[in-house]
Amino acid sequence: MAAMFEQFTIVTDPVGGSVALSAIFAALPLLTLFLLLGVLRMRAWLAGLISLGVSLAVAIAVYSMPAGQALLSATEGAAFGFFPILWIVVNAIWVYNLTVVSGHFDVLRRSMERVSPDMRIQAIIVAFCFGALLEALAGFGTPVAVTVVMLMALGFPPLRAAAVALIANTAPVAFGALATPIVTLGTVTSGAVADPRLTTDTLGAMVGRQTPILAVIVPLVLVAVVDGRRGVRQTWPAAIVAGLVFGLAQFVASNYISVPLTDIIAALLAAAAVVLLLRVWRPTESPDLHASPASPTSAALSVGADRPDSPSSPDSPTTTDPSIRSAAGQEGVPERDAAVEGRPQPVRASASADVATAAPERDSPVEVLRAYGPYLIIILIFSIANLGPVKKALAAEPWTVVFPWPGLDVIGANGKPLSSINFTFGWLPAAGTLMIFAGILTAIVLRVRPGAAVRAYGRTYAELRHAIVTVMAVLALAYVLNQSGQTATLGEFLAGAGTAFVFLSSILGWIGVAVTGSDTSANALFGALQVQTAAQAGLDPLLLAAANSSGGVLGKMISPQNLAIAASAVGMAGKEGDLFRRVVGWSLILLLFMCVLVTLQATPVLGWMVP
Repeated sequence: MAAMFEQFTIVTDPVGGSVALSAIFAALPLLTLFLLLGVLRMRAWLAGLISLGVSLAVAIAVYSMPAGQALLSATEGAAFGFFPILWIVVNAIWVYNLTVVSGHFDVLRRSMERVSPDMRIQAIIVAFCFGALLEALAGFGTPVAVTVVMLMALGFPPLRAAAVALIANTAPVAFGALATPIVTLGTVTSGAVADPRLTTDTLGAMVGRQTPILAVIVPLVLVAVVDGRRGVRQTWPAAIVAGLVFGLAQFVASNYISVPLTDIIAALLAAAAVVLLLRVWRPTESPDLHASPASPTSAALSVGADRPDSPSSPDSPTTTDPSIRSAAGQEGVPERDAAVEGRPQPVRASASADVATAAPERDSPVEVLRAYGPYLIIILIFSIANLGPVKKALAAEPWTVVFPWPGLDVIGANGKPLSSINFTFGWLPAAGTLMIFAGILTAIVLRVRPGAAVRAYGRTYAELRHAIVTVMAVLALAYVLNQSGQTATLGEFLAGAGTAFVFLSSILGWIGVAVTGSDTSANALFGALQVQTAAQAGLDPLLLAAANSSGGVLGKMISPQNLAIAASAVGMAGKEGDLFRRVVGWSLILLLFMCVLVTLQATPVLGWMVP
């Protein structure tokens, strides 16, 4: 029994002293995950558990890691998957659910619809700005599932609405769900190599010097998708203003204010900038680009039909507002970020039909202010928590406790204990805890009764049950890969590509997100691999770690999970292939742009951009 828990020292070439042969076995868990998700279309939570089992088998049988140490490594990863990752996600989606329960989500939607009758401008405001706000707060399927039906309610043809929603869900993703992907990246890379810059703050700053450039381009792509060259020619001022303001705000927030608040600040400022622009400028014409009158309603009516999570199902969780369902986790429903299956559901038929046919409803200024209240509350709370003295105080005991994971004893290839065996439990300063405070204040501002708020919280956990299993399994898998030496082996092998790997690093993140549907999962799986490969090849670990996340966001629009969400939301389930063909070209073009940007940042040309 004692041998099961004896100290383990990482070896990168356990198979015949060959890194290349060892890499074949080290790649098995990742290949298993990609095969199960991408080819066999297995449910994400099950694929995660099976891949975790494969990683444990390789760690024990090939790397000679004591079984006890391997299991302890998995438990630490699973614990990190829940806290702080799922702790952020669950509480963020709860705040979103409160806006649904109170009816203020509809108020927010209507306030954006009234800004401009031009559908190209609506694509920028709803898909790009509001989608980024949803990504910042909730993530996990919310932006695509909600904005695609909002666009249809505004008259967008279903396929075009889905394409616009998918393409818009790119630039904000790295900082989504209060920067959950960056938090994950900072945890799995810290200590993987001897670089003190591999922290959440510095990684967020580096990503904030890559994705903002992407943000400038995305609104132009959206108006091109909606109305081709004419759309770009007539609405480029709004697209440029939205992209520039979003990009600049993303850079400033991630580098100088708060990494978790980055997308919230950027989304609100970009939306405000477009609204102000429209006071002094309008497109020369607003062509009628609406679908046929029946399209939005009929497509929306098909959503939920003959599906296990249909509102008519007696087992379907509901909210006070029957037109909208929040984070669902039913069997058979594909999902998005973090390779999970629990996802917020799109606005149901009643909401879409009402918007499409009823006279516009006018909301009082007070109600509109209340609708924006949750986001202002979040900004206020996080801003206070990130003030220098407050942040320093919260990082100390008893608010933050750092302790070695019980029984886990792993020595790195350098002869020193791995820093990852220490678990940081910042129970008060954690973003998820701050979101609880924001949720309580939101319930007060939106006048949600305590009982309804508590029930919404309970439903959030129930509906995210598959998400919880999946995220914990993927993080357990990542920890086993890292602490058994499998990631180090792959890094040493890939270092053979030399300096050319800097161009490939973004592609690796893109592949990870395309398969798992999650920037968080791709960072957990490949973060340590990126920095270890960088160290072996003489490249900058910080740059390559950030490239994994920045390149990964461009894989979101072609991931099977995200395609399934968009297709089902527009009543085109089974037509994911058509949607894939609509967006894959843009995904590849933008990926090439990111690869070139990262490569230049590794040279004196743009090397000044690296912190």
